[in-house]
Amino acid sequence: MENIINHQQLKKAEMKAGCKAAIPLIIGGIPFGILFGTLAPTSGLSVWATMAMSLFVFAGSAQFIVLALIAVQAPLEIILLTTFVVNLRHLLYATALVPRVAHLPIALRAFLAFGLTDETFANMSQRYQPDSPLGNDHRYAHFFYIGSLLSFYIAWSSATALGLVLGNIIPDMTSWGLEFAMSVTFIGMVVPYINSKAMLSATCSAAIASLSFSYLPNKLGLIISALIGVAAGLSVMRMQKMSINKEKKI
Repeated sequence: MENIINHQQLKKAEMKAGCKAAIPLIIGGIPFGILFGTLAPTSGLSVWATMAMSLFVFAGSAQFIVLALIAVQAPLEIILLTTFVVNLRHLLYATALVPRVAHLPIALRAFLAFGLTDETFANMSQRYQPDSPLGNDHRYAHFFYIGSLLSFYIAWSSATALGLVLGNIIPDMTSWGLEFAMSVTFIGMVVPYINSKAMLSATCSAAIASLSFSYLPNKLGLIISALIGVAAGLSVMRMQKMSINKEKKI
């Protein structure tokens, strides 16, 4: 009995920590959600379609891109293809997390996959670091994942609903520059990882490439920049390993 209670306490601790870890990112995401709720009706979406997109798509950048394409009356094929390309980064996220969740039931893995946002991935990456405050016992780390996921999901949906309401009350909210909050949030997610030459090289290369290829259509510059960043980081990491091996031989 005591053993069961301990397991329950561990699960609760993981979920509570996941909710807590999500708070700084939620603060940055709320203005973004409000902005989406404000913009969607002006792009041609009904109130119900706007809420359905936040509840069932749950992908901020993809939602904004869909809005822009709907506004210019782009064909459905273009909307689907562009959304697919922009969300390809989630494939990398999923690949990194598969070894951690492969033992879970498939229904639970499907739920976790639905909630695999940039923010949740950043939180889970921190959770799996050796210096995580919760330690190296990852048996119930998926509860941390669920806590982070649910917190951000509720906040994002609520912010969208709030944006729908405020959009009818306050005119010209789209000119307030609320989207800047999300840029700051992403910078906040990336900065803690720049703790090595490889990460610094990857970040700088991706940043320069994103500016150089910003003119490409359908956000292709984002994909190219990500690949360049990964290639730069891996190259520096490999050179460092070769240098260490060479010193050992000497």
